[in-house]
Amino acid sequence: MATLLRSKLSNVATSVSNKSQAKMSGMFARMGFQAATDEEAVGFAHCDDLDMEHRQGLQMDILKSDSGEEGAEPPLEGDIHYQRDGTGPLPPSAMKEVDGCPELSGQGKPKITAWEAGWNVTNAIQGMFVLGLPYAILHGGYLGLFLIIFAAVVCCYTGKILIACLYEENEDGEIVRVRDSYVDIANACCAPRFPTLGGRIVNVAQIIELVMTCILYVVVSGNLMYNSFPNLPVSQKSWSIIATAVLLPCAFLKNLKAVSKFSLLCTLAHFVINILVIAYCLSRARDWAWDKVKFYIDVKKFPISIGIIVFSYTSQIFLPSLEGNMQNPKEFHCMMNWTHIAACILKGLFALVAYLTWADETKEVITDNLPSTIRAVVNIFLVAKALLSYPLPFFAAVEVLERSLFQDGNRAFFPNCYGGDGRLKSWGLTLRCALVVFTLLMAIYVPHFALLMGLTGSLTGAGLCFLLPSLFHLKLLWRKLLWHHVFFDVAIFVIGGICSVSGFIHSLEGLIEAFRTNTED
Repeated sequence: MATLLRSKLSNVATSVSNKSQAKMSGMFARMGFQAATDEEAVGFAHCDDLDMEHRQGLQMDILKSDSGEEGAEPPLEGDIHYQRDGTGPLPPSAMKEVDGCPELSGQGKPKITAWEAGWNVTNAIQGMFVLGLPYAILHGGYLGLFLIIFAAVVCCYTGKILIACLYEENEDGEIVRVRDSYVDIANACCAPRFPTLGGRIVNVAQIIELVMTCILYVVVSGNLMYNSFPNLPVSQKSWSIIATAVLLPCAFLKNLKAVSKFSLLCTLAHFVINILVIAYCLSRARDWAWDKVKFYIDVKKFPISIGIIVFSYTSQIFLPSLEGNMQNPKEFHCMMNWTHIAACILKGLFALVAYLTWADETKEVITDNLPSTIRAVVNIFLVAKALLSYPLPFFAAVEVLERSLFQDGNRAFFPNCYGGDGRLKSWGLTLRCALVVFTLLMAIYVPHFALLMGLTGSLTGAGLCFLLPSLFHLKLLWRKLLWHHVFFDVAIFVIGGICSVSGFIHSLEGLIEAFRTNTED
């Protein structure tokens, strides 16, 4: 009896010790202080290993003790099976959730909290492309500020309805998750006549957005370096070539382990840069030009501003995967609310104070307006962030291309670019290098950050954030929608379509004119 008692006390002490260590080590993860994973396009945070082992061991003890006692209370919901919506169990082959952390089965992955999911969304919508927002206020005035708020509201709403399209009601009236990705939703909308058409459209839009993002990183790198060292005999095109030479090793990437560790550092550096810019603007608050903020818009250039603002909010592509990896998917709506409210406030303040400081002299990249004494330092940090951010969209674009063109089973258009040993074939490596060179050529011939950002936002940003989610929501769930949901979806589709077409036409005209000018030069 004494031996049994000592054994139980030892087990309890060990459990308490492990639990306290797990809480301490998991604290920083819950606060969002972790790097991006190497296999996913977003930095999904993992539950702490100690925490997971402790919870699994504790759960097994509970199950064993409960099974041997008569009249024992049944285990709590979620302890012995995972419930995505609070009602329907997950199949036994899939991952189980135990007290907030998953019980791994097969290839299951640990879940993330709502705070960790919010950190990933914040990284997506608070990136370095906010540097173009003051330029949008230049051509839109107060309407541009309103559009920053409006875009936040709409993108938050379309993100929620996109996730709603992942679920359906089964025969027992339970809401269950039947789809896993944006592509699955698109294919479901086009079935049964065109079962793969929707997915191909989404893939094309995704590739365009990812490649354009890579081009923008090269453009902004060349622009920042050229404006940081204007006395050097190096043109902006030459700086872009140098930046691309640094990025060429991205063609050899097999995963993102080499760059994922820098994700947190890049994000923190960007927040510091934003604070420095705002602090400088506040130091010149006495000279703010409130009279320059207009109530009218530049009809020709404002549609470009719409694309810039929309592009800064794009996150819908990875939201289905993000929601599927949350410990409690019911918290997704709340997470979307506070992340977009925070983004709206920060973007609006940043754009307004920067424009008030430089007024009509506001440039496409706002850091170019800074005095030369601090511009070089700030721009070098931004260039480092751009170069370290480039591999993520590049690798994601390569994966989509390889999966859709080379690895889609019997439907692949070209032979597999990987050998039997998993190594990349020479011609596959050539195609990757060609993609890097393509981003360079676009950056050289169209070195206009605002125009490219506006074009991308109008073409793919509006499509993926406004048009497709509202269309899919109406198509898949129209029988269950309330009248105000139908009204919102139709209004978003119409307004988004008008803004998309208008912004695309004006951005394309500007790009064609810029291309002609650069060709003549």
